[in-house]
Amino acid sequence: MKKITVTLAALALAFSLNAQSAKEGEKLVDYGRFESAKKTLQSSAGKEEADYYLGLSELGLGNIDAARQIFSKHPDNFYSQAGMARVLFAEGKKDEAAKLLQTIIDGAKKKDYEKYKIAADAITYSNGGNINDAIAWYQKAMEKEPTAKMHIALGDAYMKLQTGGGDAMTNYEKAVEKGTDNSLAYSKIGALWYAARNYESALKSYEQAKNADPNNPLPYRDLADAYYRVGKYELAKQNIEKYLTLSDKSTDDLVQYVHILFLSKHYPEALSKLEEVMKSGIEKPYFYRLKGYSQFETQDYKNALDNMHIFFSKETKPESIIVDDYMYMGKIMNAMATVDTGNAKMYADSANFYFTKAVAMDTTADKAELYRKIAEGFKDSKNYAQAGAWYGKIVAANPNAASLDYYYWGYWSYYGQNYADAAKAFAGISEKYPDDRHISYYWQGLVAAAGDQEAKTGAGVKFFEDWLGFSKEGVEKKNDQLMVAYQYLAYFYYNQSNEAKATEYANKILTIQPDNEFAKQIIEYYKAKAKK
Repeated sequence: MKKITVTLAALALAFSLNAQSAKEGEKLVDYGRFESAKKTLQSSAGKEEADYYLGLSELGLGNIDAARQIFSKHPDNFYSQAGMARVLFAEGKKDEAAKLLQTIIDGAKKKDYEKYKIAADAITYSNGGNINDAIAWYQKAMEKEPTAKMHIALGDAYMKLQTGGGDAMTNYEKAVEKGTDNSLAYSKIGALWYAARNYESALKSYEQAKNADPNNPLPYRDLADAYYRVGKYELAKQNIEKYLTLSDKSTDDLVQYVHILFLSKHYPEALSKLEEVMKSGIEKPYFYRLKGYSQFETQDYKNALDNMHIFFSKETKPESIIVDDYMYMGKIMNAMATVDTGNAKMYADSANFYFTKAVAMDTTADKAELYRKIAEGFKDSKNYAQAGAWYGKIVAANPNAASLDYYYWGYWSYYGQNYADAAKAFAGISEKYPDDRHISYYWQGLVAAAGDQEAKTGAGVKFFEDWLGFSKEGVEKKNDQLMVAYQYLAYFYYNQSNEAKATEYANKILTIQPDNEFAKQIIEYYKAKAKK
């Protein structure tokens, strides 16, 4: 009798451990920790409920065939049947999946709330099913067992409806009232608040989720994603690093980490982490994109170019090419023009080719920001003529282009020695923005003087004199600008033998620069001439 008692006790303990293992596996699945769930559930493999969550773990890892094999072990069990429906959804066989789920529901009795929930879960956490069926089944199950888990699942189902946010929030809050799955419920509430741009409430909910279960990685993942989307990359980096200490560090997690490292400008770290991922045997075409982008930012232009070429050769889906791919290729070509100066023209032409492709792909109505980025790329490579040309495209495409756009069109065209375009740009400021003539007159004078370096035609005289005579409150004419205007005017009037004007401007030069030899020579010339 004693031996039997011991055996029964051992069986009871084994049952308890198996149940605990299944429960822990379920929690890990909820937290997206599929690899950890697999390890936890393997000790209970063969048990129907444990195998269900083991199959879900394989699905979460993208291992559809492995999931099918696990669910096939218990073909008559409704858990496994629901799992098989998820496999069918993953394979795009939604009609077969729906038929299998209906079989579960048809066999459910009034008290079989679990059948309704498990069947509903298959739709909620897959793609392709009728979400209204899932909602109806959850509500049926709720009549018998309104658990926190049930409210969370129903909330997730409502989230798949375009107008379901309010009902989702109600169910997540009811889950919190139950008090058994608060960390998961608060994570869901935080995500809802974030989607509604109520950031203060979102942060509060994420904090509550962390406090309810410090081992829940979801709040850190969601915070990282939230900060990532609003451009706060350092905060995104801090949170995803915390998330990685709690998660299973899936490939997707690590790639997201690489993205955040790149966007937070931790380029060497991004490259190092990407190498780590690739050495593990995982390779995706877009990994080479990330390498190319990061190497450009670390000024490793040759390797950046090589990796972008590999990316384009490996990425066979045209829809996977994005505007930034062409933009970075353009920027890399621009940079190569400064490194390999013997082939500078070839690289500049290639840069223009890729930038043009980026513009053609961009779907925004107003391409001004894209043109600015391209112009800045040419500016950085000291190809000022092209920088000016791309700023000119902003003006050409926008009748209401800002004064500053006209200015940069003219400014970089001037330094690129495209004086015709520079003259058009600064004339445009005078015409459209008369309050900014203190800018346009001066630069029109510079442009004209560039074609009249010996000051014989006087092309710049009117512009410089208009500039000197133009005043605007708060605008000060700087000495270096005054020197340019005075010297050109003094030189021109000297060439015209206009003693009064030539000496007037020469004396103005001397008030700024008393030892200026050019001005002294003009004054001495006329003094000597007067003595004869």
